[in-house]
Amino acid sequence: MQRRIFGLETEFGLAHMPSRGPRMLPEELARVLFRPVIAWGRSSNVFLDNAARLYLDVGSHPEYATAECDSVRQLIAQDRAGERIVHRLAQDAAAALEADGYEPRVYLFKNNVDSAGNSYGSHENYLIKRSLEMTRLSSWLVPFLVTRPLIAGSGGVTAGEHGSGFVLSPRAEHLWEPVSGSTTRSRPMINTRDEPHADASLYRRLHVISGDSSMAQGTTFLKIGTASLVLRLIEAGERLPDVSVANPLRSLRDVSVAVDSPAPLGLADGRTATALELQRTFYAHAAAFCEREGATDEERDVLTLWDAVLTDLEEGTDTVLSTHVDWAAKRSLLTAYAAKNALEPGDARLRQLDLAYHDIAPGRGLASILEASGRLATFVPEAEIEAAVEQPPSTTRAALRGAFLKAARAGEVLTTVDWVNLRVNADPHSQVALKDPFETAPAAVAPLMESVSRLSTAS
Repeated sequence: MQRRIFGLETEFGLAHMPSRGPRMLPEELARVLFRPVIAWGRSSNVFLDNAARLYLDVGSHPEYATAECDSVRQLIAQDRAGERIVHRLAQDAAAALEADGYEPRVYLFKNNVDSAGNSYGSHENYLIKRSLEMTRLSSWLVPFLVTRPLIAGSGGVTAGEHGSGFVLSPRAEHLWEPVSGSTTRSRPMINTRDEPHADASLYRRLHVISGDSSMAQGTTFLKIGTASLVLRLIEAGERLPDVSVANPLRSLRDVSVAVDSPAPLGLADGRTATALELQRTFYAHAAAFCEREGATDEERDVLTLWDAVLTDLEEGTDTVLSTHVDWAAKRSLLTAYAAKNALEPGDARLRQLDLAYHDIAPGRGLASILEASGRLATFVPEAEIEAAVEQPPSTTRAALRGAFLKAARAGEVLTTVDWVNLRVNADPHSQVALKDPFETAPAAVAPLMESVSRLSTAS
């Protein structure tokens, strides 16, 4: 079975929310947040010891991109490590604000839409074969992504073109094309900009930007795990039924708003099908393929959870839904709070509760409280998440990048690093290009490590 590599990029919403006194603008707050990063990294765009990338994106959004992972549980650990890293920066920023006379109330939110209606990203990256034709890829992947909010949406209270109410995917309103080379002007579901970050003759990077940021580990497990299975089917050349959707973006919005009464979606051949029926089709083909061709233990776990969530939706039950899927967990909270306080849909207090679900501060964010109480399932032990703050995945080239960075920083040796290239600045002959994302042999970076050791000794 072919190994899969994937990663997540998360843009965090940043805000200073004092109960009194002056409020710091996001641009100013972002500069305070990144002071420690710039102090040691000489830049607001750095690679960390765990081989992840941290930088300040356009719009004053801190962005964390996980290192390359080859299992979904590994990815969850690395993604959660990113939350810890930026949260600790927020704690430092709060202390700095307090010293300057501001109320130290700094918030970071892992969501996709701010109060002004702006959307920022949660992007998924999958390593796929260069030989895979994009038309074949999109013919099945686009319908899958159109219907995926049903099993992996973050949910939210919104006021969009469909009116106020609860939606499965706040991101859905902000997408305008199924497939495009742009990320902001047209904001597609699948971005085709060709940046493989690997050997371009063998691989390309599939960049999916239609998903919601996930708070529940179960939602990340489903979101990435099911997409990976669908990609495995497509890459294997599996004969698949035509489920092309006639109007993907309209259908995505229809799926998002149809929480209780799913409307049939128009297919390109004139038939109709609900999102639930299409998701069951994807599941059935993935399950049959894995039964015939074999599957990893993790893929079997993904199939088991996928089936259980679909069964809950089909039968109107809740055996796993609200403990694994963000939109269901959030909706349960909002429904109970609205009933207790006799609130109408669209009430500002519900929007505040919605936002509080995405607060990444442990013990303050509602998702973290649900998880701590056992009301949101976990897939990765706490110790693994904390270890991932400092340690890269050991089974991809990230291990080599992380080891190089850690040694160079310990020796105060300046380097230049990106996803593929590693270089010691003082030794122009030391550059190494890691074009194979599966490379883990220390010999691949031996010249670099020798250069670091020599320069560290010299200093």
